[in-house]
Amino acid sequence: MGQGIMKSSNLRKAYCYLKKNGLKSAYYAALERIMRGNGKTYCYRQPGENVLQAQRAAADGYPYRFSILVPAYETKEAYLREMIESVLGQSYGNLELIIADASRSGQVEAAVRSYADGRLRYLSLKRNGGIAENTNQALEKAEGDYVGLLDHDDVLAPDALYNMAKAISQREKEGNTAWLLYSDEDKGNGEMTEFYEPHFKPKLNVDLLLSNNYICHFLVMKRELMQELRLRSGFDGAQDYDLVLRAVGKLLYEDGGKERYGGRQAVVHIPKVLYHWRCHSSSTAENPESKRYAYEAGKRALEDFLARRGWKGTVCHTEHLGFYRVDYDGGIFRQREDAGAEAGRLLNRRGRICGGAFGRSGKVLYAGLHKNFSGYMHRAALRQEVYAGDIRRMRVRKELWADFEEVFGVPYREDENGWFDMAGIGRKGRESKDEAIALTAEGVEKCLEFGRRVREKGYITVWQP
Repeated sequence: MGQGIMKSSNLRKAYCYLKKNGLKSAYYAALERIMRGNGKTYCYRQPGENVLQAQRAAADGYPYRFSILVPAYETKEAYLREMIESVLGQSYGNLELIIADASRSGQVEAAVRSYADGRLRYLSLKRNGGIAENTNQALEKAEGDYVGLLDHDDVLAPDALYNMAKAISQREKEGNTAWLLYSDEDKGNGEMTEFYEPHFKPKLNVDLLLSNNYICHFLVMKRELMQELRLRSGFDGAQDYDLVLRAVGKLLYEDGGKERYGGRQAVVHIPKVLYHWRCHSSSTAENPESKRYAYEAGKRALEDFLARRGWKGTVCHTEHLGFYRVDYDGGIFRQREDAGAEAGRLLNRRGRICGGAFGRSGKVLYAGLHKNFSGYMHRAALRQEVYAGDIRRMRVRKELWADFEEVFGVPYREDENGWFDMAGIGRKGRESKDEAIALTAEGVEKCLEFGRRVREKGYITVWQP
């Protein structure tokens, strides 16, 4: 797992975390990281040559052309060549790679010119206008059906574009159009010989996206949509986050968006690691403090998203850099028409999560996690859409009270904090040490049924830890 580089980066991250959040939080963050490290070691396995050869043979069946955009600036030659070769070596070859070079020296151009491949296009920029402006100049030249974004020192997995093309085709067979696609990703050491910290992502989850840019890499979007939106210079460092937020806003929330684009069906997650994020001393992945401005830009992008929806609230940084919390004025129900229920967390006597939200199968989300731990990718500490809430720790908007009473067989009433009041069903239901309010299998099924009712009425249930 690249132990040397991981040790140095972890020490740097731990020191930054300690300065920002204090000793107690730093202790639990370090403890959680150590305990997580005792689990199964991640191992990225590149597709075998027989698999890639089969993909090359099947690629002719897909008509889509991809434009891969790379803004470059004095890129280290070894990194640049590895990036270029990861694109030109794709098992799906219907592509163009556009490198927009803002370097003062000629080292990037010399390296690019050494490749005799017509799919590689070099664009010399007159000035360095920043990541967003430089990428936009490449975007103007893009001719593909879909556009993908790639950092100048990162690497695509060899089957990245094939899997994108396959997913686009599958969505078309279902009668929909894929407007935005994203994959899982991992991190690699400076030499890209060892990979670690995989990010396995969920399907589109708007509330999780409002907590963190979990979509990130590898991002592909229909060319006309990306050319309409473009990247915005005022959000350099979080330009991808801003782009994704505006795209999701357009696809899901703006007038006519659902009818034109298909709503949630327009966004496709490919559950495969297709992108390797190189970690070195100046990268955000290796040293989050190296680009602190990026997190402020991310905060502004979220504030802009809320303003465009007319949702009044405050965006706050959390303990973890790059992760946010939105505090809605007057509560989420007052600001958002799509929020039907909130699910809070329940702790047992040992301070571990034992209830609050359920997955589709009825499993308690984040069960057993210590109250001071944040879980995988900090998700246990982030607001996100969930399948169903737990009656013992639930808020419900008034429009759904009748459904609540029909499913659970009890009248809906709120306690002093606005949660459903368990008095009369058991004692105050905030902690599962009250055996009188422990959920039976029937109780869990009722929670799942109410979650289904919430969605049927056009609402979502949101985990609010």
